[in-house]
Amino acid sequence: MITLCFLREVETLIYADNAATTKMSDKAIETFSDLIRETYGNPSSLYEFGQRAKEVLEQARKDVADSIGADPKEIIFTSGGSEADNQAIISAAKTGELKGKKHIISTAFEHHAVLHTLNKLEKEGFEITLLDVHSNGIVSASEVEDAIREDTCLVTVMYANNEIGTIQPIREIGEVCRKHNVPFHTDAVQAVGHIKVNVVDDNIDMLSASGHKFHGPKGVGFLYVKKGLKIINLIEGGAQERGKRAGTENVPGIASMAAALKESVAALDEYKEKLEPIRDKIINGLSEIPHSALNGDRDNRVPSNINFCFEGIEGESLLLLLDDKGIAASSGSACTSGSLDPSHVLLAIGRVHDVAHGSLRLSIGEDITDEKADYIIKAVKDTVTYLRGFSPVWRDLENGKNQFIL
Repeated sequence: MITLCFLREVETLIYADNAATTKMSDKAIETFSDLIRETYGNPSSLYEFGQRAKEVLEQARKDVADSIGADPKEIIFTSGGSEADNQAIISAAKTGELKGKKHIISTAFEHHAVLHTLNKLEKEGFEITLLDVHSNGIVSASEVEDAIREDTCLVTVMYANNEIGTIQPIREIGEVCRKHNVPFHTDAVQAVGHIKVNVVDDNIDMLSASGHKFHGPKGVGFLYVKKGLKIINLIEGGAQERGKRAGTENVPGIASMAAALKESVAALDEYKEKLEPIRDKIINGLSEIPHSALNGDRDNRVPSNINFCFEGIEGESLLLLLDDKGIAASSGSACTSGSLDPSHVLLAIGRVHDVAHGSLRLSIGEDITDEKADYIIKAVKDTVTYLRGFSPVWRDLENGKNQFIL
């Protein structure tokens, strides 16, 4: 029998991977706990136990809708952002196909829940246009407009990127889509609960979100669908969610998500005011590391995101050594953490393979402090220096055998 032991220098001090998942809030935990004990009826049942659950479900629907400026009837509860992305994109594609429209516009740095769905549709005969992303990680509305054709059935552009945190001009893109009568979907998994989102003001037709990104539980999310748009069922079997998503609703999870979202939206100004200065402090500190580069726009990013590339090192080694120092971070999307390939997001903004391999994503949360920021900066600086000390790639760069890129 072999026992594997993982020893750290210290116990984990700082959780800096909130873009992967967040800790459930006390309010969300309390809501979930109360409901699984007391309100366990099936909301589709007519007796009192069922109707109590139904009331909780519909209040949660209203709270979620209010948080993004929607009507409760426009909210469909799902298992998370990936399911919501799939349902939105497939619905628009199949609806467009009936009208002879089989062209979809997206970007090269979408989440894989979007990209893999588009790949599937491409194999079914749809034509996919993936817009290039500028070096600052932002796509312009004019580029979207230039790509729209008579047979375009959908534009899908993420609200905030899950790796580099850049915020897209969603309102302007939505306005372009309205002008050309093309449905507009946005994967807002990294935006909802972190920045102000209003589906009416932002000209959004469909929006995907996931509870565990804003201190709700895992395994629950929602899809906003503007009234009048046709939705294709992914799951058949029952009349739940107005017949658009079969399966008994996860009432405790949904209500817990709604409580977390309501709480997060109410604290958005406080969240921004606290996190942005500390985010910028970390960016400034890490920028002092020679041959490093911030990924994404310096200012137009969510308050929590810091993403860097460091030349001459491997991101995986950096993450493991930071873990030893009590810092939980990532090199990109948690959904592709098992992949040895460099981030498609970093490649999309122009980073070469060797540089993209040396990436670090820090996504801070409300528990961040100046002291923790100082610790992160020092730990990353020390670790990068240590790794470069025995890196043959770094040695070749220093000796002039190869040219620095950053």
